[in-house]
Amino acid sequence: MGEKNMYENKKILVLGAAKSGIAICKLLAGRNNDITLSDIKELKEDDRRELENLGIKLVIGENQVSLINESWDLIVKNPAIMYTSELVTKINSKKIRLENEMEIAYHFLPEDITIIGVTGSNGKTTTTTIIYELLKRMKKNVVLGGNIGTPLAELVSKVESKSILLLEISDHQLVDFQDFKTDISVLTNVCPTHLDYHGTYDHYKNTKKNIFNHHSGNSIAIINKKDRDSLEITESILSQKIYFNDNDIYFDETGIYIHQKRILDLCDIKLKGIHNYENILSALLVVERFGLDEKIIKDFFQEFGGVEHRLEYVRNVNDVLFYNDSKATNPTATITALKTFKKPILLILGGMERNQDFNELNDYLGYVKEIFAIGTVTKRVKAYADERKISCHECYTLKSALEEIVTYMKSGDVVLLSTASASQDQYQKFEDRGNEFKNFVAKL
Repeated sequence: MGEKNMYENKKILVLGAAKSGIAICKLLAGRNNDITLSDIKELKEDDRRELENLGIKLVIGENQVSLINESWDLIVKNPAIMYTSELVTKINSKKIRLENEMEIAYHFLPEDITIIGVTGSNGKTTTTTIIYELLKRMKKNVVLGGNIGTPLAELVSKVESKSILLLEISDHQLVDFQDFKTDISVLTNVCPTHLDYHGTYDHYKNTKKNIFNHHSGNSIAIINKKDRDSLEITESILSQKIYFNDNDIYFDETGIYIHQKRILDLCDIKLKGIHNYENILSALLVVERFGLDEKIIKDFFQEFGGVEHRLEYVRNVNDVLFYNDSKATNPTATITALKTFKKPILLILGGMERNQDFNELNDYLGYVKEIFAIGTVTKRVKAYADERKISCHECYTLKSALEEIVTYMKSGDVVLLSTASASQDQYQKFEDRGNEFKNFVAKL
């Protein structure tokens, strides 16, 4: 923080014109910088006009590697660009400074704010949302952003002195962190995912560890005591460690306990599922740093039904329950969904090929009576279902799966979209897949 001069009088190349790329261009414009923004696709006309009016050059084309040379002082990488890509390899070979949008924006923040960072393989969006809503209800000056929707570079002007900055941070962002430091970090859990991006699980785990970068004994780390890999990667961090899922901070069949005191009765929580009780625990440990108001907490959880596309209840159609869990882009997330229901499940499984191991689901298929396979892994899902002796339908698309499901569903069933797979083989993002599901169900 407070080192803006690092980003003045520079020749800067920004790779990727997504929200974060456009936001960082705007933040760095007007500082006597010579900025070029490159993308493989044309920009929206409004964005193009605004950037050109700021003096930013635009280069559109597939061959971004040819842009890399020693003339650049700084290159800003979109988080989606793999660290093993030809682009990054060439940048590193030229010894050019390489950062991402969040790392740069960090240096423009006030020195006296409190930064909360939330990461994890699953649950980070729900946890971040709970923290934000509770702090707002407690009248705290809190700004929300990061991977949850708004790039940090876009928020810099809104972050006031002595305020709270709450960020959801993905592994794609963490991989490029250098100076970035939080005051409070939450690690919800760690499981094998995004291995197509990271290559190895060890690299992924070490990337998640970056949420504790530069922590000292004055920094707080909130960690899942029951998650073995979380414990492993945090063993050497210097933070003040606070655990949930231990004998002091836990949930049972009656309620949520903080320091062995029951803060919430389970019957007062609209949000259901073991994973969500863990999210609540980690969120309350953050909020506790600013004071726990039990009435605010109870009132909130009586009405909070969860985050869209995260085991989201959609509709009851003739006593068939439809749940949209499109955010379940890895097997661990789907396991969480499967553990939630004690009714016959019609499961929509599959999506983009990422070498995901469906065998991780083996112990949780007891209530699954039919599988509807979609995406580029359709054949692999069919073979998996056959091995498990579960009836499987090769549907390839979500539309076909839903059309087939309506001929099989019976009163008392759960129709569950929880794919254990990413969506980018057929959709731009998982939200689009979830919205298609919800739109179909709305017409039944």
